[in-house]
Amino acid sequence: MHVVATAGHVDHGKSTLVRALTGTDPDRLEQERRRGLSIELGYAWTELPGVGEVAFVDVPGHERFLTTTLAGVGPVPVAMLVVAADDPWMPQAAEHLAILDALGVTHGLVVVSRADLADPAPAMSRAREQLAGTGLADVPVVAVSARTGAGLDELRATLASVVASLPAPDPGSDVRLWVDRRFHVRGTGTVVTGTLPAGTIEIGDTLADPAGDEVRVRGIEALELPRREVTGPARVALAIGGRAPDAIGRGTALFPPDTFVLTALVDVAVDGADRLPARPNLHIGSAQVGVHARPLGTRHSRLTLTTPLPLHVGDRAVLRDPGSRTVWGVRVVDPVPPRLERRGAAAARAVDLARLDGSLATDLMLRGPTRVDLVRRMGLRGPLPDDAIAAGAWLVPSAPGLRARLAALVTGDTRLSPAEAAQALGLPDPDLAVAIVEPPLEYVGGRIQRAGTTLPGHLATALDRLRSRLAGTPFAAPTADELAADGLDAAAVATLHRDGHLLRLAPGVVLLPDALDLAVETLSDLPQPFTVSQARQALDTSRRVVLPLLARLDASGRTVRLPDDTRRLVGQAP
Repeated sequence: MHVVATAGHVDHGKSTLVRALTGTDPDRLEQERRRGLSIELGYAWTELPGVGEVAFVDVPGHERFLTTTLAGVGPVPVAMLVVAADDPWMPQAAEHLAILDALGVTHGLVVVSRADLADPAPAMSRAREQLAGTGLADVPVVAVSARTGAGLDELRATLASVVASLPAPDPGSDVRLWVDRRFHVRGTGTVVTGTLPAGTIEIGDTLADPAGDEVRVRGIEALELPRREVTGPARVALAIGGRAPDAIGRGTALFPPDTFVLTALVDVAVDGADRLPARPNLHIGSAQVGVHARPLGTRHSRLTLTTPLPLHVGDRAVLRDPGSRTVWGVRVVDPVPPRLERRGAAAARAVDLARLDGSLATDLMLRGPTRVDLVRRMGLRGPLPDDAIAAGAWLVPSAPGLRARLAALVTGDTRLSPAEAAQALGLPDPDLAVAIVEPPLEYVGGRIQRAGTTLPGHLATALDRLRSRLAGTPFAAPTADELAADGLDAAAVATLHRDGHLLRLAPGVVLLPDALDLAVETLSDLPQPFTVSQARQALDTSRRVVLPLLARLDASGRTVRLPDDTRRLVGQAP
């Protein structure tokens, strides 16, 4: 499916043209038909040879309904700008063109309507002059008369050519449906409609709104036909049940949980050099929110939103000054910007923003260590830099400098735990410190050390004896007397535990470092949940050992202790 939005001055024939193309009147309200004036968004569709289904979003042309117009054109990739042959270039045509340009719309066409009432050539020439310098500068211009039908075949062919030139949609894109209508259908419940720019929605999907409320897609309709799934761009109606949150309505975005950054603070690039007003309105998709704009240099601004929105890097939006009616196009550069607290921070931030180009590599370079899930929710794509590393839940942009600093920290007999190394290097996770270890360093027994560093002889001997005792029976912890006989007094146990060579569960209860992992592997074979006695038998040990071992598993988040004193492994249901 393709989706096309109309644009243009009031009473220039947008709705009449859509009706001529589709055979459907897009004006749904009696008031609209009586006044001959579009007040709400209208919808109609047809099929064009070679491209299939084409849906139209017919927007109001009157200045009083500009907010509704923005809600209609915001998510739509193709515009049909309508101007009348028997009228001069009008203010709403200029404003709609400015909005389309601000949104970065580059696919569309101009239709000179009412060609039966005046020579269309002057209007066609004026339109080309007005479009010069905009993203629609090179679009085709067609003259038609909806009343006589003259030019409609050429319009259909031109429109088909325009939509066929659109980039192929990615069905795997993140879904974000901007709701533009909400109503109730008896027997179905709440239904919302909107334009889906990209991605795929299926029946059964769970979608969230910015408040965190979730709804399940119970039914899908597109172009008056039920569907199991629909891929954007498309006009869709979703049945979301009878108990949908009241807050879901025009301007709400619905999206799968954890696919976008929900933010009320965003840094944007601003089209044009004009200084922004302090409090413009932001329009994105079908949403309108108030913002406070703080300039960052001449090309960027920080926007503080009155309502959080789900955003990706690269999103296009419009800022509009309600007083002067001036519009600016903005592009989201960073939906998770840093605080600006120190003197000169704003100027430094402007320099950084000028370097951000929407790529993962550049963003990581400036942001530093970043969680993988945040990268995904920001919509960043592209390969990692060659010298970047990934460890656990984190990405680090450049490892060589960190490795050099780590090597300078670990000298001689110095041995650092991952947590100590991470703190010294300013890394957010100890796993990252382990990930950058390379010769001449090594990670042994829970410590980062110079390769070849060995334990003192008496500790190495004591550790070998412990390993021999636990071979084959990893949970049969030696008694205090046996530990002492092996040379493992309290001081030796503390040193070896600190350095990761053994695991001290409680005073006098010592196992090898991999005991927790082995315990989870063994307990996973038990019916869930399990009792202390069942765990003791499965692990072939005593209550002296199993009680502190289970307590350690609880504390590490690997098991959950239930009210009846049974336990289950995390991630395993009964």
